[in-house]
Amino acid sequence: MDAPQYTNLCAALAGVPDPRQRRGQRYPWPVLLTLLAAALVSGQQSLRASGQWVAEHAAELGPLVGLPPGRVPSPATLRRAVRAVDVAALEAQLTAFVATLPAPPPQPAGERPSLPLPWTGLALDGKAVRGANRHGAKIHLVGLVRHDDGHVLRQVAVAEKSNEITAAPRVLAGRDLRGTVTTVDAQLTQRALASQIRDQGGHYLMVVKANQPELLAAITTLFADPPLPSASDAAASASTCDKGHGRLEVRTLERSAALNAYLDWPAVGQVLRRRCQRVHLATGEIEEEVSYGVTSLAPAEASATQLEALWRGHWTIENRVHYVRDVTWGEDAGQVRRGHAPQALAALRNGLLSLLRACGWTQIADATRHYGAYAPRAIQLLSSPPLRL
Repeated sequence: MDAPQYTNLCAALAGVPDPRQRRGQRYPWPVLLTLLAAALVSGQQSLRASGQWVAEHAAELGPLVGLPPGRVPSPATLRRAVRAVDVAALEAQLTAFVATLPAPPPQPAGERPSLPLPWTGLALDGKAVRGANRHGAKIHLVGLVRHDDGHVLRQVAVAEKSNEITAAPRVLAGRDLRGTVTTVDAQLTQRALASQIRDQGGHYLMVVKANQPELLAAITTLFADPPLPSASDAAASASTCDKGHGRLEVRTLERSAALNAYLDWPAVGQVLRRRCQRVHLATGEIEEEVSYGVTSLAPAEASATQLEALWRGHWTIENRVHYVRDVTWGEDAGQVRRGHAPQALAALRNGLLSLLRACGWTQIADATRHYGAYAPRAIQLLSSPPLRL
């Protein structure tokens, strides 16, 4: 069956099943989800604030979403809705919606690393919902984010008494990974995940730390005493330099295929060493960091410059998704913790982030102020096809 082609976010939310009993229903289920999404994109950071925002804008919002005059959902109604929502269905609907979004317009030079690559970079990483976890809820989510535009392609919850290692394969399950490179941090550097990515047609780039001691020892030994370079190793390293935020940062990535025949690792193509030197311009203080990695991309498939771009691109998931949810939209400071509410709100925020970027917003704080200034704008955003600024 073909994936549904939603024209707007409201249409996607309408496909989430209603968990309520028939008796006592006062408001259509899609209306409740739409109002919650509108409150979130307008900058409301809690369910209490969302309920107040809906109540205070009832005269403007009611006709747009089909509410009878004088009728508006209470904060308690919205709270019960988000606690009871089928999060698996919500995540599936949002995943299908994001798949229909157009690519955002190119960002201005200097906004982020830009290098045309023959693959699509996908960042796979986890995030704790700290606000809920402070109250013992233990909500941890693993998401898949596209490097170039920050679209959240899928998100799943880590099962209770489990960890990211068991959740990551579920995020990738069933996905066609041909033409992609999945980047992961050290916790997810696992043989099984590397094999799964290759079996699904993709490549991987994984950071290697002490949780893989034999692999780390082999790579560090190689770069500590590298073999003599051959003519084919002329481009075995690449450096980039950036100045910003009061510091100068120089990154150098080195690569080698010398261990390919010796490493007990699935489909290894190259091993990597990345050295990062940061100079704090105000004080002259120098920080140095050395990291190691492994990739399935062979030397003929990826240059050192391309590998550096992929390595750095992994931070898209932190900088353009997790940071925005935590700081701009206040997820870390939130107190929502009961039922399905923490994951449901995180899923809605992911979908809204992708929608805003498809519309051309590069500064999410600016977008939040824009939609918060006039409530009908938020409904228009959710009920219309993505429109470029």
